Amino acid sequence: MNVRVAVAGARFVFALVELVALVARYNWGLGSATFAPGNFFGYLTIQSNIAFLVVCVVGGIVALRSTEDPQWLANLHALVLSWILVAGSVFAILVQQSGERGFPLEVPWSDQVLHFWLPSFALVEWLFSPGRGRAHWRMLAVTVGYPVVWGIITLIRGAVVGWYPYFFLDPQQVTDPVEFVLYSTIALTAFAIIGSGTLALSRLRPVGERLRERGRTPGARPLSRRTAPE
Repeated sequence: MNVRVAVAGARFVFALVELVALVARYNWGLGSATFAPGNFFGYLTIQSNIAFLVVCVVGGIVALRSTEDPQWLANLHALVLSWILVAGSVFAILVQQSGERGFPLEVPWSDQVLHFWLPSFALVEWLFSPGRGRAHWRMLAVTVGYPVVWGIITLIRGAVVGWYPYFFLDPQQVTDPVEFVLYSTIALTAFAIIGSGTLALSRLRPVGERLRERGRTPGARPLSRRTAPE
């Protein structure tokens, strides 16, 4: 079977699992008296996972039609992958911190899929997939810029509706502005570090291409000049 067909299949599976988990998470939220659709879609993690769903669908279609992902797709893929990896990492910290503060967070299976399982498998796909492409370093500015813009909008909206998606954004749950700045800095640093790592990994040849090269007979012609050994 063509390896790019396998890549497309993996991306379509990710998209399907993502959709099921998002719908399940929404339905789970409906069981709460305080649930509001606007608040649900206000979570950075929900927004980034919806973006990942779109990237998987588009990436799957591209994989079926081309031996390599174009530059724009590699950029977009790296960007969204960074977001969901950070979302999963920060969510794990928030769950631990909220318990210590007396505001325990429930973690249904849908949240586990969205924050832990999908990001993990998506990272494996990013490392392995032949034809993945290289992302440009300028995407790091967007990786960090998005949560900054999201944070500003969230603070303004929170002051109006009285709801904040994460405890460190809520003035009622932080000790003082210093704590708010501290947690915000930690979150943005995580975006910068994980974003840099994701972009750096895109500069490496995918594991799948290296394995494919080993399996070729001597003198076989590479599928493309871009993926040929340098």
